[in-house]
Amino acid sequence: MADTGKGTILQFAPFQSFVDEGFWHKLSSLKLNKLRLDESPIPITGFYAPCSHPQVSNHLTLLAESLPADSDDEPSSLLASQGNRNRCPVPGVLLNTNTLESFYALDKQSLLKAEAKKIWDDIYSGKVEEDSSVLLRFLVISFADLKKWSFHYWFAFPALVLDPPATLVNLKPASQCFTSEEAESVSSACNEWRSKSSTADIPFFLVSIGSNSIATLRHLRELETCQNNGQKVLFGFYDPCHLPNNPGWPLRNYLAYICSRWGLGKIHFFCYRENRGFADLGLSLVGKAEISLSQGRSIGGRSHQNMPNVVGWELNKGKKGLRCISLAKTMDPTRLAVSAADLNLKLMRWRTLPSLNLEMLASTRCLLLGAGTLGCQVARMLMAWGVRKITLVDSGKVSMSNPIRQSLYALDDCLNGGKFKAVAAVESLKRIFPAVEAEGVVMAIPMPGHPVSSQEESSILQDCRDLSDLINSHDAIFLLTDTRESRWLPSLLCASANKIAITAALGFDSFLVMRHGAGPLDALRNSQAETSSNVSASMENLSLSNQNESVRLGCYFCNDVVAPIDSTANRTLDQQCTVTRPGLAPIASALAVELLVGVLHHPSGICAKAEFANSNDNGSTEQPLGILPHQIRGSISQFSQMTLVGHASTCCTACCSTVVSEYRTKGMDFILQAINHPTYLEDLTGLTELMKSAGSYTLDWDNDSENDDNDDDDDDCVEI
Repeated sequence: MADTGKGTILQFAPFQSFVDEGFWHKLSSLKLNKLRLDESPIPITGFYAPCSHPQVSNHLTLLAESLPADSDDEPSSLLASQGNRNRCPVPGVLLNTNTLESFYALDKQSLLKAEAKKIWDDIYSGKVEEDSSVLLRFLVISFADLKKWSFHYWFAFPALVLDPPATLVNLKPASQCFTSEEAESVSSACNEWRSKSSTADIPFFLVSIGSNSIATLRHLRELETCQNNGQKVLFGFYDPCHLPNNPGWPLRNYLAYICSRWGLGKIHFFCYRENRGFADLGLSLVGKAEISLSQGRSIGGRSHQNMPNVVGWELNKGKKGLRCISLAKTMDPTRLAVSAADLNLKLMRWRTLPSLNLEMLASTRCLLLGAGTLGCQVARMLMAWGVRKITLVDSGKVSMSNPIRQSLYALDDCLNGGKFKAVAAVESLKRIFPAVEAEGVVMAIPMPGHPVSSQEESSILQDCRDLSDLINSHDAIFLLTDTRESRWLPSLLCASANKIAITAALGFDSFLVMRHGAGPLDALRNSQAETSSNVSASMENLSLSNQNESVRLGCYFCNDVVAPIDSTANRTLDQQCTVTRPGLAPIASALAVELLVGVLHHPSGICAKAEFANSNDNGSTEQPLGILPHQIRGSISQFSQMTLVGHASTCCTACCSTVVSEYRTKGMDFILQAINHPTYLEDLTGLTELMKSAGSYTLDWDNDSENDDNDDDDDDCVEI
């Protein structure tokens, strides 16, 4: 303290800040999900308490609940803090910038003055008497680097500068300033004040001591009453500082308020400190300060219009400067991976896709039939879109030729005969992203055209039941197997259960990606199955409500005029392997996943019509993800791609109402018939009769050229 000749200049111990890690996590969530590009000031609440240790000062603390809720529906946790003796709430403002350059470019002095102006106005408006915490208003500027999980920030505690400065006449421990009776009464009154929920978190108060040595703690608005009663009055406050020769920072604006609002030049103040939750008058301080008043006007003669100078930016290691904290090293790796993985998707909602439903994507259960080249790529793409529940089904093992083409496998997976693909793929997914809920199922898919012996029937039928259970328990099914006939049973089961089904198939330099239509109406009417999730339930409801509005889209088999047969027999080596150009699978896989995301976000869901680019009939301009086609066929050799539509066939061997109803009636017996008898499905659906009828058609051509000039001659017509 400097000596002025008449006393010493009153010096204050600066406020210190502390930011809990939870605050930064909450700010990150708020920034990604709600604020996005908004740089508007955010009202926040800091917390502090009186000093409770003779060698440690208390800090102004920011916690997760200091920030507003992420959504309007989320209840505020500040209500639970009201009346908490260890958490005196203090209003503040957070200004979070979008870039580090913007953070450095902020006009810090103007921001500090703006917050101080609020305090100055609160003094003159009388708001301080109603809520004394406004004297402690604070400001935080920050920049959150959410890619690196680092945060730049700087606190300011605006303080009105007294000019000339206040003079400290004396400052002693409170125990030396009271008689024994007064000290006992003051301690008792303080403990009572701190124990009541209505007053425990009020940081500024009056200590009035009557002639009978009885002390009472009062609200600031009761000052005139105390003065009129001739009582001794001390201006008390919760002092966060532990120093024996300096009061804490809250006294600065308190003095400005007292002399400005009440015109007092000589002020007795009480720095309340405690020990183990009770008043400690040996640690608390009582002091007297003198403030020069000019002609009875406030703060050196200043009026309300002339606000005094302001200080208050927090020092960092004794110097003015910002602080930076990185949470990347302290975060759990899995939690860090989840935050980083979701970052790109959440940023999409800032500008381009505000309607992107990440919660729905995360909860959608996807079943991948086939864990080969397509299955590996689709699994990776699903995780990139935020899908967290993935099941892979495959009966094969990883061979030496797989890792170079199938992105989830490595050389170690091929050793000792090779791991099962379904198992190795899941292990790889969890290494890539530990939070994924992945499961591998080793199982072969029963196929028509591949007859089974009586000894194998029970095993095959169990596989059918297991596959049915898997499809019923998932929301979206990807058909990614490498033979045509292996897609038949999943197509049938998806049509029966009305599940979203996406097919991707590869040629050498061409591909097909398509979404299956909803199940047939007759089958849905007879359905007794319960939907297994919100996604499945919504698809079911959409199908029931929209069946009569448009023609149903077809499945993978709707264009066939023959039943699927054994396509693996009598094949050369290049026909046994999936020989495709390497760039084909990533393209087809990406389109397959994009189709799923489009279906999930489309208002009509599984019943959405086939849409085409530049068409006035699809209304796709209202869909932020663009059009939702039925089929996408592409050719790498031509670097071309086209969208097609195929409607459901009444003779389809997989999804027509006849087949689905027969399956529902006969169950596993029907499937066994389809597997063992090549013509069973053709006979059932009428394809056999159709082929016979087509074979009986004859074409009569009249080659007589004599009547060529007669346009009306019926002989020029083709008879069918």
